[in-house]
Amino acid sequence: MNDPYRLPKSVKPLHYALTVKTDLDGLDFEGHVAIDLDILEETSTIVFNVADLDLDQVSLHSEGLKTEQIQIAEQSFEPTDARKAFPCWDEPALKATYDITMISREGTVNLSNMPAISEKPLSNSNEYDDSVGKLTKMFAKLKTESSEGGWKITKFETTPLISSYLVAYANGPFEYIEDSYTSPISGKVRPVRMYATKEIIDQTKFALDVNVRCLPLYESVFNVEFPLPKLDTLVAHDFDAGAMENWGLITGRTTAYLIDEVKSDIAAKKRVADVASHEVAHQWFGNITSPEWWDVLYLNEGFATLMGELVILDKLFPEWNAKVAFLNAHLDRALALDARRSSHPIEVPCDDAKKINMIFDSLSYSKAGSVLRMLSDFVTEEKFLKGVSIYLKKHLYSNARTINLWEGISEATGINVPDVMDNWINKIGFPVLTITETPDSITVRQDRYLETGDVKDEENQTLWQIPLNLMTVDESGKASVDRSIVMKTREETYKVDTSKPFKLNAGTSGVYRVLYKPDRVKKLGKQATEASSPFAVTDRIGLISDVMVLGKSGMCRTSDGLALINEMRSETEYFVWDCISTNLGTILGVWWEMSDVVRANMNAFRQSLFSPLVKKYGYEPQPDESQDVRQLRTLAISQAAGAEDPEVLDELKSRFKLLAENGDHSRILPDFQSTAYSTGVRHGGRAEWEAAKKIFLNPPTASARTHAIYAMTATRDEALIEENLKFMMTEVKTQDVMYFFIGLNSNRSSRRQLFAFFKENFDTIYKRFEGTFGLGNLIKVSLRDFSTQGDLDDAIAFFKDKDTVKYSMPLEQSLDGIRANMKWLNQSNSDVIDWLESWTASNRKY
Repeated sequence: MNDPYRLPKSVKPLHYALTVKTDLDGLDFEGHVAIDLDILEETSTIVFNVADLDLDQVSLHSEGLKTEQIQIAEQSFEPTDARKAFPCWDEPALKATYDITMISREGTVNLSNMPAISEKPLSNSNEYDDSVGKLTKMFAKLKTESSEGGWKITKFETTPLISSYLVAYANGPFEYIEDSYTSPISGKVRPVRMYATKEIIDQTKFALDVNVRCLPLYESVFNVEFPLPKLDTLVAHDFDAGAMENWGLITGRTTAYLIDEVKSDIAAKKRVADVASHEVAHQWFGNITSPEWWDVLYLNEGFATLMGELVILDKLFPEWNAKVAFLNAHLDRALALDARRSSHPIEVPCDDAKKINMIFDSLSYSKAGSVLRMLSDFVTEEKFLKGVSIYLKKHLYSNARTINLWEGISEATGINVPDVMDNWINKIGFPVLTITETPDSITVRQDRYLETGDVKDEENQTLWQIPLNLMTVDESGKASVDRSIVMKTREETYKVDTSKPFKLNAGTSGVYRVLYKPDRVKKLGKQATEASSPFAVTDRIGLISDVMVLGKSGMCRTSDGLALINEMRSETEYFVWDCISTNLGTILGVWWEMSDVVRANMNAFRQSLFSPLVKKYGYEPQPDESQDVRQLRTLAISQAAGAEDPEVLDELKSRFKLLAENGDHSRILPDFQSTAYSTGVRHGGRAEWEAAKKIFLNPPTASARTHAIYAMTATRDEALIEENLKFMMTEVKTQDVMYFFIGLNSNRSSRRQLFAFFKENFDTIYKRFEGTFGLGNLIKVSLRDFSTQGDLDDAIAFFKDKDTVKYSMPLEQSLDGIRANMKWLNQSNSDVIDWLESWTASNRKY
């Protein structure tokens, strides 16, 4: 029996001859596609995917039957994307080859997955295939002369076998810059290009360099050559996703690929490198070997996250310490979502096309990447990558499922990988390990973790196989890590001398939390700050994150986390401070309606942490300083300003004043540009808001545009908040609306106003973002950090009568988030207030 959400298996496409005519003047397109089919079973119907297209004519020709039939009925499915561009068998397993031809106005540039093999003025005496001949008859009105306003026809090489969602073509007034790389496998030289419009093409040089440098690294690591003759990347001015890995023609938004080496901040540069390397990783994971269906999306996104944003990025930029950055960027993000009841397994059932966009989330990307990182650490990276190479080679130009990956890694390691990994991939959630001690042993118990701390028996049935990575210290003070221990049962006891430092999850490579008793947390905090500490940066990050997050569920006190942070104020590493600021920000988010007295105490605590760092590092970069110092300066300035440090505020406001009054950017350095913009507007009036708006409308860099949005939305002025909301809906590109939502939600003066606006304009917003990744994200941002019963009731009531099928998952996750915030606030409010009051009383200088 056929799956009602999937195409019948009776017919398979073999080859598409696709001709598309684009008209930039009319902003429309027309086309013709001839599809060669393999009829696998006798059938009276042929079903394919099409959405939002007007089909003029559909015909079926059979050489064997010598018949041609005209089909007058069409079958329409809910869209993914390819079916919106041309009728096709729009499922990843149904790979075919493509001959793509484009008809467009002269003076524009045509691009597709493969290189162009010819381009000439369009003439009625067609020199191409039959589909183009039919198309030229349909387009008889087109001008055929080669003068201005005429038309041209571009034909591209035949693609290899490719899934429909990876087909790409583009037409526009593009320019390009070019470099090349030499394959370490074959010695072939391949061109690598960046395409963009004239005014921004110079800002694509860094992304081009990343692409050129990472391509041979991927080939060497996997021992699989990039199979296409070229790799292009096109930067679009308005793009739904951050980027898309179309085979041979990557596409992405400006903030994902543009960087000005002088004017852009380090965060923007790192984002471009992350995205570029991630999308190139997809040329193997997703393109050469594609998922059999979207339930194993993580085979694309989890791998691209791990390889693109950790393994290869660390080889390209070792000074960025990508292995540490991964914890804050991905592991914590994954565990935060996976701690909710409404989470889902990494391999998630997803038959209905309406639900596909919803699983492009931090579980498919960040949790999958983190679980694969854990596996790599367990079997060693060398053997892991060898297994991945085996997996790719066995599924070149085909499709795969999880078992195929496990077979490859099992072959390389001799380990029964499915036995270890199945529950990590197929079960919802992750474990928290509770540690109890005796003088010579520790007992470890695993249970599913929920941020509400109320796991039911039926939700706590999974037993994960957990690499414990137990760190111990011997008599001489030397630390060692036992990576052989794999916990398989509910509770196990291990021999450990608990009078000496020890820690589970050494290196924080495991996808789990660890709960220690409060006195052990205090010891760990002291040991972490010692000069001879056995705990690496990754261990210190994991310790802070675990204690702070477990405080939310009530498994320990939130004040234990605050005390730990206070103990670790001598920390010197940026990534640890980034973890500290993130966790303090979480408290500020949930306690956003705290009293002025409590806020003053919290700000005093934050100033005590970050203001000394501003004094130490100043505002101006020093020659040859490390990336870590550069980022730490940026973070310290941002956090001190957020904590209302008067000296920092005065400095930033004076610098922004020069910009607002004289257009002088010289005193606002790229790394603290965002903080300076936002501080100027938050503590200013209309003049400062107008200055930020001016930057948004004419930004010096792509990142400056985003910074200007966050500045505009930082205003506390009621009238300007209203103006932001109207401006967002009428004057802002679709890709930038999300940044306005994030800024307005982050501002406690506009948080509820944003959700009220969202409700009032829901129909308009839904229509604009339906079928995009943005719809679910807008819902999540609109409901972020709410923490009262009234807010929860309001949200439930609003969505009660809505058809939520396309955003049910992010909606329920958001509602779960509110429930968790409510519980945390109710159970820990006095704990947090009392601790801050006590700390402030002991530290009057702040």
